[in-house]
Amino acid sequence: MDNEFLPKIGITIGDINGIGPEVLLKALGTQRINKICIPIIYGSGKHLSKYKQSVDMNHWQYVTISEPKFANIKNANLINCLKGEYFEVEYGKMDPKAGQLAFESLKRATEDLKKGEIDGLVTAPISKENIQSETFKFPGHTEYLAKEFEKKQVLMFMISEDIRIGVVTGHIPIEQVKKTLTKELITSKLKIMIDSLKIDFGISKPKIAVLGLNPHAGENGLLGDEEINIINPVIEEFKKTGNIVMGPFPTDGFFATGNFKKFDGILAMYHDQGLTPFKMLAFDSGVNFTAGIMGIRTSPDHGTGFDIAGKNLADPGSMLHAIYAAVDIAKKRKEYIELETNALKHQKIDIESLRKEKN
Repeated sequence: MDNEFLPKIGITIGDINGIGPEVLLKALGTQRINKICIPIIYGSGKHLSKYKQSVDMNHWQYVTISEPKFANIKNANLINCLKGEYFEVEYGKMDPKAGQLAFESLKRATEDLKKGEIDGLVTAPISKENIQSETFKFPGHTEYLAKEFEKKQVLMFMISEDIRIGVVTGHIPIEQVKKTLTKELITSKLKIMIDSLKIDFGISKPKIAVLGLNPHAGENGLLGDEEINIINPVIEEFKKTGNIVMGPFPTDGFFATGNFKKFDGILAMYHDQGLTPFKMLAFDSGVNFTAGIMGIRTSPDHGTGFDIAGKNLADPGSMLHAIYAAVDIAKKRKEYIELETNALKHQKIDIESLRKEKN
């Protein structure tokens, strides 16, 4: 693999009235970033200038470009996505204009990701309420990207150095979780997780834990039969094909005893079941990764932080880890493709050799 590979990483601006621009600037202001990737911000130069003052980074410079192919490898780059006139930043406030800018940033970055003009995308936090419009009617980034990449199923995969948790059901009300869970859905999510662990993380034989839905994983049907009728049959099918998939585990004991440390990936049944322990264990370093699409997308695992916006209090740790993760996954995918390509070349040579021998 080429050690000099510097992936182009697009970074959306997020909601301009939240902490997204602040953590973005603080992350890109570190010396390491330009050594591992070529960052391209999708946002607004005028708004970034405002934020540079608020975080005392007037010395920090970027290059304005029109397309990723013109990116400067020694500096951060900016593609302007502001449509219409400049509007003032109002820290911590809902503003439809800020929601529109967040969408335009995401839309342009996604288009470039789909075309392969950037190698990965990091999305700064959006207000899921403020971004809603006639052109954006999604619960969040994950669902929008699934539609754009024409995928029926993707996996919200929360990752850190110590733990990786995916969720079967994402941004839906808790009352809909039971109705939504099916063998087919769990099977699809498990397949995406296993493929991602192999391709994106270089784990050739991943070990997966599946959590139960009910307290004590149903207590053999006493507290619910989803484990018996839906979850366990899927686990058994995966075992038959040589996969290391175990469970269903009761959530409380699984995390309290440290059992989670034995697994490469954990599949939770619903949003809070997976994200609550994840954020307790990896809040400052956690990353939200969308597995199952051709493009690479990561995000900090925190929200817009309206309550601290503009106060220079936001920690860029999760944004930094989101960038690092996008870079690492881009390199892993490149390595995987090269290995697969070489294997196909050797296979072709072997077939041709056999043909020559027969002739």
